Amino acid sequence: AIAQGLEAVAELPDPIGDVLADWTRPNGLRIQRVRVPLGVVGVIFESRPNVTADAAALCLKAGNACILRCGSESFRSSTAIAAAVGHGLKKAGLPRSAVQLVPTRDRAAVGELLGLTEFVDVVIPRGGKSLTARVAADSRIPVLWHLDGINHTYVHEAADPEMARRVVYNAKMRRTGVCGATETLLIDRSVAGTMLRPILDDLIEAGCEIRGDTAVQAIDPRVLAASDDDWDTEYLDAILSVKTVDGLDAAIEHINLHGSHHTDSIVTADAAATEAFLARVDSAIVLVNASTQFADGGEFGMGAEIGIATGRLHARGPVGTEQLTSTKYLVRGTGQTRP
Repeated sequence: AIAQGLEAVAELPDPIGDVLADWTRPNGLRIQRVRVPLGVVGVIFESRPNVTADAAALCLKAGNACILRCGSESFRSSTAIAAAVGHGLKKAGLPRSAVQLVPTRDRAAVGELLGLTEFVDVVIPRGGKSLTARVAADSRIPVLWHLDGINHTYVHEAADPEMARRVVYNAKMRRTGVCGATETLLIDRSVAGTMLRPILDDLIEAGCEIRGDTAVQAIDPRVLAASDDDWDTEYLDAILSVKTVDGLDAAIEHINLHGSHHTDSIVTADAAATEAFLARVDSAIVLVNASTQFADGGEFGMGAEIGIATGRLHARGPVGTEQLTSTKYLVRGTGQTRP
């Protein structure tokens, strides 16, 4: 799968040099805005060794060099993958130093990397809250944020019951430990009595623990009481918090207050509710009638991703080759001077 990801990235169009805008001023100056590499990208990650290959491929495709710092859990696997990448670079006639893996498990190396302002242009943390918090506190280099995935699936009163059942199950249980997994289910109070029980039956039968508000507990006695903290928790496990809401406005308010601006979905057949949800939910990825587990660069046709950016500057959503570029302006004249 890792090799297939590399092949998918290789087949993507080269983003460098793309002309994003082209116009001519009244004085004859022709101005173009084009894509250029970011430069040297530092990627700090933890336990998933596939990030070694994904980050290397995406950075190289976008014309960047990268310095990778993995966690101790993936050190040996990442070292082997980085060696394979190095072999490929040499074979292709590219600089071996274009992809470097920090060759130590010492945590002090993270602090060292975060201070290399002269050599590193941007840092991307890929991991849990503690890693992200450390990078936020210590980095002297611009950071492309990848925060936690407190994601919601909202079953609107106009949802198709069978579709809601399928989407919610997949959004929670396909893989519970990924950042695109749904952690909170919201359902309109008006349909909870009829739609919720089959959804909960599927989840509980698959081994999912349900933590709900009093209305949800009244529908199913197997549901545990949800605490205030549950609405702000990324479980990354077979645990789901479930809350009844009084309509679309209440659902959107809950998502924007308790979510992490990562990925949120609505299940509905109502066109007006769809457009309101898309416009007003302040998240990097907003879906309609689809599982939140589609929050993945590969599923977006990007070949792979370094992560899902949840900040508001430069890039938001899956970070692929285009998001690993910046822009510059090319201005062509014929001797113009400014009066």
